[in-house]
Amino acid sequence: MSSTTPPSLSTHDKWDHHEKHIADLRAVLEVSRSLGATAELIPLLRIVEKAALSVLECERATVFILDSERQELYSRLATGVDEIRFPADKGIAGEVVRTGEIINVPDAYADPRFNPEIDRKTGFRTRNMITFPLLGFDNSIVGVLQVLNKSDGHFDPWDYELVKMFGAQVGVAVQRQLLLEHYAEKQRIERDLNIARDIQQGLLPDSDAKLDGFDIAGWNKPADQTGGDCYDYLPLSDNSLAVTIADATGHGIGPALMIAECRALFRATISMSHNLAEAVTRVNNLLCEDLPDDRFVTAFFGLIEPKTSSLLYISAGHGPIIKYIRATDEIIELKANGVPLGIMADIPFSDPDNFHMEPGDMMIVITDGFFEWQRDDREQFGLERTYNLIRANRDKPCKEIIALLHKAVLDFAPGSVQADDLTAVMIKREK
Repeated sequence: MSSTTPPSLSTHDKWDHHEKHIADLRAVLEVSRSLGATAELIPLLRIVEKAALSVLECERATVFILDSERQELYSRLATGVDEIRFPADKGIAGEVVRTGEIINVPDAYADPRFNPEIDRKTGFRTRNMITFPLLGFDNSIVGVLQVLNKSDGHFDPWDYELVKMFGAQVGVAVQRQLLLEHYAEKQRIERDLNIARDIQQGLLPDSDAKLDGFDIAGWNKPADQTGGDCYDYLPLSDNSLAVTIADATGHGIGPALMIAECRALFRATISMSHNLAEAVTRVNNLLCEDLPDDRFVTAFFGLIEPKTSSLLYISAGHGPIIKYIRATDEIIELKANGVPLGIMADIPFSDPDNFHMEPGDMMIVITDGFFEWQRDDREQFGLERTYNLIRANRDKPCKEIIALLHKAVLDFAPGSVQADDLTAVMIKREK
């Protein structure tokens, strides 16, 4: 009985294999050089896919990048296929992400993990594939590379060695490029926010308002680069002064845009008609057309008439409003006398309330960032501390009282981070 053994490779065949291995390693080295010199992700992916087709002798290659935040795999580029995006726990690529292992599928349609949908869409026929992880410099999986249809029909042990080297080289390059993209995007957003901040800060008054018989000061400090609070003064043709303080829901770029619109609308409407109720009604109706359902603005609109020493005001959902009577050292906490803006159109605003101010009387309007500032034990600064500070400093200039209020908040919770925008307007009738 004769036994059969696999035929051994001839010296010529061994030499051919040796030459091929050297050529493959040179190709991988060349890919490494190209990846190091490439400064953008899409060209880098093109190099990777083209090299994979050449080195692994396949018909198609696709790099899937792992979006760890959304837990999805996606391709920005695939030879012959539009962008693909799918959950990172699905299919063969998803299993590679989960296990970190190389997966060789000799017969794609015989494997239940294979999704034939792309074949149906493109008319391509997948016969076999090898899918392997792309590892970053910290050995984390940044994506997977999938190559289809080996030209000689199957992936051999040498292909396994190649994909290990390929995966390590490509993974580091992709991770580096994603970090660079993230940094560039962060820098772009930072520049845009700085521009938005400069524009928004430019909308704030550059000096305290001047009005005979009154001391008026305002101050603003956003929690982010842009804020959802603002204050404003506008001298009117009859020598009265319109005063605004507004607070949009949230803080950041979106609320900042809402506040800028609110300010511009009030300036336009109060300039045409000094009727405060009509102006606020128009502002509300216009904001209702623009703001989404989950957004609104609370605002205080005041009209100071120096001839009568009167402050007419409408508070559209903004409160509390702090009224200080100097003669009796009394603080009166006033509630809003109107609904917030942008919730419902055609709501009538009643005639404004009238605060006839005597010497030393004050109206203080602050946003909730002051009295809701809290310590680590969650105790808030609160209104009582605010009232005590106002009483103790009643004879100081308004600008100084606001500065003392801010300092008191910081001293109350040393080392704490500002969580909300801070805005204050203080109006005092001088003696």
